[in-house]
Amino acid sequence: MTKKLTANGEALYLQIQRILIQRIQDKVWLPNTLIPTEQELMDEFEVSRTTIRQAIAMLVQLGLLEKKQGRGTVVKPQKLVGNLGQLKGFAEEVLEKGKTPRSRVIRAEFKDLLYPEKDILSVAEDKEVFLIERIRFADETPIAFERTCWPQEIGNVLASYDLNEAQYYPILEENGYYLKSAHEKISAINATVVEADYLGIRPGEALLEMTRLSYGLDGHPMEYTRTKYRSDQYHYDIELER
Repeated sequence: MTKKLTANGEALYLQIQRILIQRIQDKVWLPNTLIPTEQELMDEFEVSRTTIRQAIAMLVQLGLLEKKQGRGTVVKPQKLVGNLGQLKGFAEEVLEKGKTPRSRVIRAEFKDLLYPEKDILSVAEDKEVFLIERIRFADETPIAFERTCWPQEIGNVLASYDLNEAQYYPILEENGYYLKSAHEKISAINATVVEADYLGIRPGEALLEMTRLSYGLDGHPMEYTRTKYRSDQYHYDIELER
């Protein structure tokens, strides 16, 4: 049922804009699908073509809609947004955007020869590192290639779970391991042939690489992760105050 426009002094195109945004957020209009024609929207809201065009133009400027030559106006897929300053896992970010997270494990194994990772995680030489490599998806779209390393004792916990479905942080908390803080570094890189194949892009395309070192309540390193995101599907949001 169409929400009625009100005569409260607010411009009609702004009221229509809010209704259309709600339809996108509620997935009444799905990504990459055509929205109704201008005439259909004019008939629905009983307004002029100019009013409809104003509302649509604003949604195009906001990056929610996109005009396709010869096709019409389509709903534009939204990038995932990582918020710097908040310690979250990929699945949490995906769920907050109303999308469905999924993973595909490439490999998961205990490794003895990962000396740089052992040094970063302060792992003793006689201990192993648990290595997990996964492709991360949002609504079946491959978003990131993730390579995570854990100390052996945490690896023993994670290895008992289905890592295609596992959300690391909730699992760790259930088993008495709590993250306190993390240090992240972000850089721009280019996709290798293997990474491009995993992510469904061309070799050499730009990726956003996030390197994260997380610490437990005792200040000891407990996670070292390198995640390579498709730059066309993911970006970081930074809020600054003065």
